[in-house]
Amino acid sequence: MDRFDTLQLFVRIVEQGSFTKGASMVDIPRATATYAIKALEARLGTRLLERTTRHVRPTLDGQAFYERCVRILGEIDDAESSFSHQTSNPRGVLRLDLHGTHATRIVLPRIDEFRARYPGIELVVSSGDRLVDLVREGVDCVIRGGRPRDSSLIARPMAVVPQIICASPAYLARWGMPATPADLASHEAVGFFSQTSESSYAIELRIERKITEFKLRRWISVGDAENYVVCALRGAGLIQLPRFHVEDELADGRLVEVLKDWESPGLPINILPAARSEGPRFRGLGKSGVCGEIRR
Repeated sequence: MDRFDTLQLFVRIVEQGSFTKGASMVDIPRATATYAIKALEARLGTRLLERTTRHVRPTLDGQAFYERCVRILGEIDDAESSFSHQTSNPRGVLRLDLHGTHATRIVLPRIDEFRARYPGIELVVSSGDRLVDLVREGVDCVIRGGRPRDSSLIARPMAVVPQIICASPAYLARWGMPATPADLASHEAVGFFSQTSESSYAIELRIERKITEFKLRRWISVGDAENYVVCALRGAGLIQLPRFHVEDELADGRLVEVLKDWESPGLPINILPAARSEGPRFRGLGKSGVCGEIRR
């Protein structure tokens, strides 16, 4: 495999959490995928993936390399598409479903630029935290954050957005400012849950070359991104989410970033197109648009 194919394979393995599924998505045998990743690790001089009998997850170096690969592959796709007349001048109706925060904070504020670049496209945009049946509803694709777990989903990476942990000044005055990750044991968090799962997402940090989860005490849990922020503003606990979602609150002091010296894992943003005639479902849930089929 050449370097480009190896990068694509590595990204798919990380997103699927499986050598078998990742190899299937790029149409190569599992043994070939295993050999290619070992060769990549040898060339880079570092271990990229932690392998268990049930799951594959990136190491600290692997996560950093994955995020760079996502950006590189996205730029290559953009460069190639810029030379295609059909892609550069598309026409017709594009039905797009976005998480509400992505619509109001990322996509719609620059919709005039999209119109100037693609005047032949008519957009039909829906948004919200709900189940989306792409075929039945006639939706062409969705934009969501996280890593696909369903091997039937073909995700095109768009970006990796930085995340932070923050809380209100009132909460920090009552509970104190955590100085190290160990201090989280004495703090509370606002819980967030998927409508397809009873479990709540944990706060995550990169510590000693791996992602560590911290499950804090919580007295309130919500299943909506806006309510998640509102609870933090009212002093209900710590929250972890993409920085762009709370830029205004951080700027005016209504929220304060904590544990700045420890890195929160970045959140991949993907386009998930309708790829199967039987109508796959994409669950539009999460603190920043995390799908039920997608891990934060």
